[in-house]
Amino acid sequence: MSGFVSFVSAGPGDPELLTVRGAARLREADVVLYDDLAAGAILDLAHASANLVAVGKRAGRPSSRQQHVSRLLVDYAATGARVVRLKSGDAGIFGRLEEEIEAVRAAGIGYEIVPGVTSASVAAAQAGIPLTRRQTSRRVQFITGADVSGGLPADMNWSALADPEATTVVYMGRRTFPALAAKLTAHGLAPTTPALLAESLGHPEQRIVRTTIAGLAELLADAGTATAASVILFGALAPGHG
Repeated sequence: MSGFVSFVSAGPGDPELLTVRGAARLREADVVLYDDLAAGAILDLAHASANLVAVGKRAGRPSSRQQHVSRLLVDYAATGARVVRLKSGDAGIFGRLEEEIEAVRAAGIGYEIVPGVTSASVAAAQAGIPLTRRQTSRRVQFITGADVSGGLPADMNWSALADPEATTVVYMGRRTFPALAAKLTAHGLAPTTPALLAESLGHPEQRIVRTTIAGLAELLADAGTATAASVILFGALAPGHG
């Protein structure tokens, strides 16, 4: 008997930003494997009898190995359980979704992907700006600021990233942004280019900082180690509040 896996995107952690389908899958689930950033109030939507299993992966902290997470998905589904893999943000954006899909496919287990609100959209909305602007920003690009070692990726398209007419979103880039900003300015992007740092989106401790790429690089170079989840936007950003 084989169960079914729903890869549910939790968004930024605010239950009001979870999709209706995602909430329904949580209520129906026998087992929920959840990320650290997808914990909290969203888990309250799960059925009282559901088995809640933490499998979070956070930089600098002890975390579950990806092979272990994939094995759990297969093992639980093989019992006939309805399994929800609850992932923060949108599961398809820098979320290790591909490895987990490959595991359930190889085991012959059915699955679905329930999309969610990615932190780029939430950051822009909370800052009161659009991600694109007519005439000045017609392209949005999502990048990761960290490779598997945690450092700045070496094979980045610098001409694209230094394009002043694009909006760039950097995931997992807090620690590497000072180095990224230095590369950007070396490739011609003005140090005064608008930048935005959004932390703990959808949570009471949410913070949004509006500055420039030079200002943000200086801020993060002096900030030390931080545990708050964050996303960075820079480029032709529209004026906004807070």
